[in-house]
Amino acid sequence: MPSQNVSLRLQDLQEKDSGSYRCSVNVQDHQGIKRSHSSKTLELSVLVPPASPSCHLLGVPRVGTNVTLSCQSPRSKPAAQYQWERAPPSSQVFFAPVLDAIRGSLSLTNLSSPMSGVYICKAHNEVGSAQCNVTLEVSTGPGPAVVAGAVVGTLVGLGLLAGLVLLYQRRSKALEEPANDIKEDAAAPRTLPWPKGSDTISKNGTLSSVTSARALRHPQGPPRPGALTPTLSLSSQVLPSPRLPRTDGAQPQPTSPSTGGVSSSALSRMGAVPVMVPAQSQAGSLV
Repeated sequence: MPSQNVSLRLQDLQEKDSGSYRCSVNVQDHQGIKRSHSSKTLELSVLVPPASPSCHLLGVPRVGTNVTLSCQSPRSKPAAQYQWERAPPSSQVFFAPVLDAIRGSLSLTNLSSPMSGVYICKAHNEVGSAQCNVTLEVSTGPGPAVVAGAVVGTLVGLGLLAGLVLLYQRRSKALEEPANDIKEDAAAPRTLPWPKGSDTISKNGTLSSVTSARALRHPQGPPRPGALTPTLSLSSQVLPSPRLPRTDGAQPQPTSPSTGGVSSSALSRMGAVPVMVPAQSQAGSLV
């Protein structure tokens, strides 16, 4: 080395120039014999000023809502610190807790119309700074999502209302149909048959004839030899009621039953069933 000054000059430094640098010194005598050795290591760290940050608005700037302003620099050594402020004419500087100086975020809550304006973010470190800005415009009307939700809700409500009206009309028509309406697949109504031996009445409402025939009950126990099984048959025709002759001062005499008839006690012993036969008055009506 022509000089004892062994300094190293680095020009136009880049971040990639950072690293460890070592300087070694060897001491020799006039004969070139090495007498001593010494070395020193130096760490070089190249500082990088913050690159131009990018500013973003997160959220919907509407009255009463909350938004977040973010700011981030892609390159900075050491890491940049961030500061938010509001541009004139309404100048304002923000601090913690609404400001996160490390992450570069600013939280604005319960927005109002006077909070609209230009917000500036500054990223800075030991060797430089950079800034960006974002415009905040607080709207007073409902957002597009609210409008779309209201429209969809209205359509769904109208659809449900129409369905209920149709269902009510169908039920009303079903209730108005006659209960005895004959349908093609409905079975014919059953009619009760008249029992045999019942009374028969003519169409004009008068009793033409009454005929009843019943089998007598079988007596208890085996029949006696030579005994006959009695069978009762009653037949009656409608006759006008007899008029009893009247004499002056004379009481009507009861008519005695025919000697050839059968008494009621004998009929009861034989198991006969009494039948009431309606009589006919002089006017022709039934009594």
